[in-house]
Amino acid sequence: MTYRDSLSLCLRNIITFAIIPKRYLSFSLMPRKLQRLGQAVREFQKYMVEMLAKERNSSVEEQLSKTGTLMTALVRASDEDARSKNLGQDSKLGLTDEEIFGNIFAYNLAGHETTANTVSYALVLLAANPKYQDWVREEIEQAQSIAQDDYESMFPRLQRCLAVMYETLRLYGSIVFIPRAASHATQTLRSHSGKNIILPPSTAVNINVQALHTDPKTWGANSLEWRPDRWFVSLRNDMSIEGKAPSQAFVSPPAGSFIPWADGPRVCPGQKFAQVEFVAVMATLLGRYRVRPVVEAGQSESDGRKALMDMVDDSAISAITLQMQQPKKVALHWEILL
Repeated sequence: MTYRDSLSLCLRNIITFAIIPKRYLSFSLMPRKLQRLGQAVREFQKYMVEMLAKERNSSVEEQLSKTGTLMTALVRASDEDARSKNLGQDSKLGLTDEEIFGNIFAYNLAGHETTANTVSYALVLLAANPKYQDWVREEIEQAQSIAQDDYESMFPRLQRCLAVMYETLRLYGSIVFIPRAASHATQTLRSHSGKNIILPPSTAVNINVQALHTDPKTWGANSLEWRPDRWFVSLRNDMSIEGKAPSQAFVSPPAGSFIPWADGPRVCPGQKFAQVEFVAVMATLLGRYRVRPVVEAGQSESDGRKALMDMVDDSAISAITLQMQQPKKVALHWEILL
């Protein structure tokens, strides 16, 4: 079983994988489907062991010459754990191999499931809202005319693409709640109304992300509408950047009001990678194509757009992420731009 196949099978059965201990999945009395899942779990574990061994076997010179990867960071943390044990310290400074494997799986889950899901939602929403396609394309064409085709030149100029991502995550984020727990000490939270909330030690807390992302107090009366341009605010004419007066600036929402990648010390480590990946996909597609709904006989273009929005709104949690229930109900048509 390939790395891709084993990972895909684990992700599609994440709830089963989390409930049933993996040693039971190998029992001959188990249904064939669960036995195959057990095989995928074992194969993926082998791939993780190989990845870890390869990283550890790389020379010091190679590690110093690389800018570093997520795996490199995990191995360095593991080395800290080994050093703390050698020093006879009781405090745990690094990661064990089991914790590294857990992080690798989390990276794969986040990288394969959430970003692709967000791209899917964004493309459907853009097809249903052509004015925002034109809005984004205007920025892409301007960036392509003055910037080199690399990260340093292009990414900072594609703010509207990033706004599409943020607005899609705000309303249709893959993760609809985030589980957290208080520390071993009593904690005091202060609400927006000024009320103090006392959390006893180890209190379990589930953050309702969608409620947070649609709160009218933060996002306005149109908080349930998909409007990527809400992420920009007009600037005064006397404000200048490099001698030019910008008309808009990207909005930074109040702390704690926008958390698609969680927040604090446990924020998603793949946040920046996901942003760059999404923006690159949007810039590539919308710079060359226009997307619109496939209109059935007797339907107007407006009917097709409404059908797309109905398809998006018909979403529910599938396994652990938010997904459209009937993603093939309305097809998309791609037109090459002349």
